[in-house]
Amino acid sequence: MPICQLKEYSIHYRESGEGKALVILHGLGNNSQSWGHQLSQMKEEFRVIAWDAPGYGESSDPKEEFQEFSQFADVLKEFLESLGLHSVYLLGHSMGSAIAIDFTNRFPEMVEALIISDATRGAAGVSPEENKRKLQSRLHSINTLKPCELAKKRVKALVSPNAPVEVVKEAERIMSQVRPPGYRSVSYSLSNLNQMEILSSISVPTLVMCGELDQVTPVSESKIFHELIPKSEFAIVPNTGHLCYQEDPEVFNNYVTEFLQKQPVGQK
Repeated sequence: MPICQLKEYSIHYRESGEGKALVILHGLGNNSQSWGHQLSQMKEEFRVIAWDAPGYGESSDPKEEFQEFSQFADVLKEFLESLGLHSVYLLGHSMGSAIAIDFTNRFPEMVEALIISDATRGAAGVSPEENKRKLQSRLHSINTLKPCELAKKRVKALVSPNAPVEVVKEAERIMSQVRPPGYRSVSYSLSNLNQMEILSSISVPTLVMCGELDQVTPVSESKIFHELIPKSEFAIVPNTGHLCYQEDPEVFNNYVTEFLQKQPVGQK
């Protein structure tokens, strides 16, 4: 698998297809492996690129743990520039949506269309007390549990009640690969996250998606993003949880493809 050597990081990614680049950003407990269905099913329409964020998968760890998603977005910018990509379609899931929003807000000329799936408001969506409790809980889990134990504990909440056994097992397998530097970096970044004031300034075409049965970032959360991002579109993936793109990749991919195919070619 290809690796980009940046100034401070080596970033591993998976790639398939040709055409306009669709760059995909995974969530807290995942890595590029979780996007297998997107890499295989959308390669006829796009050049699909799924990265391992710093501290995840086969990418190198941050030298000092990140505190803000803007730090992830800065690495993303260097990663895209190293690939010669100056304008992309950007898709972020869960914490990946926070990276995508930060990136789009600061570097709008590099994003032709934005897709956020099962987005999180982080600290902005909870009380200060709850935010502190969530941070302590995440740090305690990654500091005291084996990765496979953490996966067993967390995955149940990430899928719908009727998720296929193979989807659950695959989600557990991938989450069992989490490492403390990455997990803690995202945990701190979530505890510092508040993007509510920048959502109204996002001017690129945007699709907001959510699994119908998402217990982690429910539909009501995604509707807030939809309401605040101008002219955004909204789509629900029926009968799926937080990992909607793994539970029903066909419906998820169709929403993404149909949305992107409506965008003018080379508008930037």
